[in-house]
Amino acid sequence: MLAMTTGAAAEAAKPATHTITIDGTAFTPAELTVKPGDRIVWVNRDPYPHTATSEAGGFHSRPIAPEKSWTYVARKKGDFPYICAIHPSMKSTLHVK
Repeated sequence: MLAMTTGAAAEAAKPATHTITIDGTAFTPAELTVKPGDRIVWVNRDPYPHTATSEAGGFHSRPIAPEKSWTYVARKKGDFPYICAIHPSMKSTLHVK
């Protein structure tokens, strides 16, 4: 029984991978909550480039070309509003808890 509990705890502690889709000039989901160590992958489905740029300077993807992706590993806890630096009307928030 202890081995199952330890295994379940180890599984729960593993970093997860989350996907944010960029489509129709929007980030989906519009808000995402992750844990420190989790990977976030932005996938661009639009026909033009976009960025994922933290308004506080925590991360910046450079332009993500159509049908390409960019991955970021969340390290610091907090709320991180971000935009597309090319299309600043595109807004979202990454919550790291």
